[in-house]
Amino acid sequence: MILSCNSCGKKFVVPDSAITASGRTVQCGSCGNKWKQFPINEIKKTQAVTSAQNKVSKVKNYQQKVNKPKKIKRTGIKKTREINLYSPEYLAKKHGIKLNNEDDKKALSKGKISFGFYNSLLLFLVIIIILSRGLYFFQDFVVQKFPFTEFYIDYFFESIKNMFEIWKNLISNY
Repeated sequence: MILSCNSCGKKFVVPDSAITASGRTVQCGSCGNKWKQFPINEIKKTQAVTSAQNKVSKVKNYQQKVNKPKKIKRTGIKKTREINLYSPEYLAKKHGIKLNNEDDKKALSKGKISFGFYNSLLLFLVIIIILSRGLYFFQDFVVQKFPFTEFYIDYFFESIKNMFEIWKNLISNY
């Protein structure tokens, strides 16, 4: 069936079974206009039947197509579950997950304690800073005892100064 919008005149192809005998509200996909559409063939049949009933006195029994009732959406109160989906009993029964177990707490307290990645990184940076500051403080003493280290220590502190300059320029530009 070809439907035509009353507002913008755009035409749409719709299956014949989509429009029932009682009609259906349709909406234009182009302009958004809504209207109630009746099947085109049914309108012609009803007009023909009314004119035929006036002319013919004999009544014919027509078997009408029975439409299935549409499903009605329930808007009532939802039934609550007997068991909470996140309860320890349900998780243990359905998924095998055990929560709040006394044995697990004891095992965790006896087990290995991790320091964590970010804490380890922070500790590493603090140790590096402390060692570099200690080396800066004892630089003259180390050079007196080990004269060959003077070049390496100067190069180390020059590299650190360059890194600070790079970071300062990056931060000031953004």
